[in-house]
Amino acid sequence: MKLVTAYIRHDAFEPIRAELLELGFPSMTISDVKGSGRQKGVTESYRGASVTNYLRPKLKIECGVADGDVQTIVDTILKHARTGTVGDGKIFVTAIEQAYRIRTGESGEETLQAHPDAAEAVNG
Repeated sequence: MKLVTAYIRHDAFEPIRAELLELGFPSMTISDVKGSGRQKGVTESYRGASVTNYLRPKLKIECGVADGDVQTIVDTILKHARTGTVGDGKIFVTAIEQAYRIRTGESGEETLQAHPDAAEAVNG
């Protein structure tokens, strides 16, 4: 089991969400975050003073997935988030020791399996 964590630009989210849903991966956690990296700060003028903001807004996407589904998730994020410019973001893949579904008490990879009919359930 793996946790895929991606930091992306806001405008890349909707195509990623739509494709992951279509592929059967509707489960994810989204957070608004700010951070800094190689992307330089943006200098703006506010009431006559120059202000440099080094923390850029990003979206954090977290998906817990079975080992065999990691590349599908990563490829989808790369496909829609890559513009080729500084600030596109990062993807991290980390191991999950154990997962539990609270509702049923199930544990292990069966709690993280793809949902082949997820798009139909939302759209249908």
